[in-house]
Amino acid sequence: MAAVSVTCPVSARTASSRQDRSSDDKSCVMAMSVPCLMHWSHGRVPGTVGRVSTRTPATAPTTAVPDLRHRPGSPGFRRLNLATALVGLAGFGLLYATQPVLPELSAEFDVPAATASLSVSATTGALALLVVPATLLGLRLGRVRLIRGGLLAAVLLTLLAAAAPTFPLLVVLRGLGGAALACAVALAMGHVAAEVHPRGLAAAMGLYVAGNSLGGVGGRLVTAGLADLVSWRWAIGGLAGVALLAALAAWWLLPDPQPVTSEHARGERGFGVLLRDPAVAAVLVVPFVLMGGFVATFNYLTYRLAAPPFALPPAVIGLVFVTYLSGSASSAAAGSLAGRIGRGPVLLGALGVMAVGVALTLPDTLPTLVVGLVLLTAGFFAAHAVASGWAPVVGSASPSRASGLYVAAYYAGASVLGSLAGLAWDGAGWPAVAATVGGLAAAAALAAAYLWRVSARACSAARP
Repeated sequence: MAAVSVTCPVSARTASSRQDRSSDDKSCVMAMSVPCLMHWSHGRVPGTVGRVSTRTPATAPTTAVPDLRHRPGSPGFRRLNLATALVGLAGFGLLYATQPVLPELSAEFDVPAATASLSVSATTGALALLVVPATLLGLRLGRVRLIRGGLLAAVLLTLLAAAAPTFPLLVVLRGLGGAALACAVALAMGHVAAEVHPRGLAAAMGLYVAGNSLGGVGGRLVTAGLADLVSWRWAIGGLAGVALLAALAAWWLLPDPQPVTSEHARGERGFGVLLRDPAVAAVLVVPFVLMGGFVATFNYLTYRLAAPPFALPPAVIGLVFVTYLSGSASSAAAGSLAGRIGRGPVLLGALGVMAVGVALTLPDTLPTLVVGLVLLTAGFFAAHAVASGWAPVVGSASPSRASGLYVAAYYAGASVLGSLAGLAWDGAGWPAVAATVGGLAAAAALAAAYLWRVSARACSAARP
């Protein structure tokens, strides 16, 4: 039987639009234009008229393989979302295990706040440095295998860190824990990008980030509560036990990866190609500055609440991390909303909410501070959910690598900016920290505005 091919008249605009043609086209999907997305998903180039030819081509026809990626509503989609949410819950809890007890670390090891924060920065820094190698290793050995092994190794290393007799050894063990988490938390986002159909990607990323925020609040509550009852060492050990249960559940739930199909095997391109793309570079700015500001907020908030005029005990300080629950709700809602109205307006709106929250943390009144933290956290996680789903779209030449770069930027910001903000705290107190976080949110807004403009322009060029 003769093969059927479709040819279209080529214009300059059409040729440009065809360049990265795929089911999650770089120009249209990143602006989340539904009509444009539907054009691509049906294999038509907007603004052209197809002409059918029944001539047999010179090359042998290839057999189309159905796209097996998980679609919204399917059992695999639900199981994958639950598994990766558990990975995020356990991983995020372990990642920031020492954050609620930084004042206790300062007291026991006789180190200043900026030095104590290295117990957090060592973990996030190691994770950031090893995201790219872990991504490459995941492509070779399989992401599921590394996610499972990395999460269990992180639990073991956290238990060892809880027993560390010296601060330098504690920092080393925390760094090794971050390396293990690079094979779990970091790869989980790339795994979602590779396994979920583009139509469900925004919602899936929102649910994954919701799991992250639940892990953040749960881990901090467990650590802070136990530290007030026993000691910071037993508190971190107890958190590791809870994370072990979540890791075992994720191990069982995580489905086997789907085979690569003809529709989404686009010839994965290298990291260098992605980094030369201005849109990819812009999307990486967002997690770097956002996560840096967010981690700085909660790193030094514990010191502020432990000192006058608040003078709160560790268990009560730990309760402020309940504000993370607002992030669980906002991230899931933002992912869904971005799929309807577009990523640009949702991202900028989330950053605006975060900025208002930062301003409300300035007065020395606890109710105002709590409201500010709720808004800051909700805005941060909503922005993270949108930006993390945008990265594999603008980096459609290699979605898993683009997600890996996003995670690297995310945790590099936590490590570098989270510790540098300690200089602001030591120098001028909380107003300097708040000003730093506000400036970082403004930088994220500039990058988001650039992304929105570029993506809208690209989608307009693809329309008739």
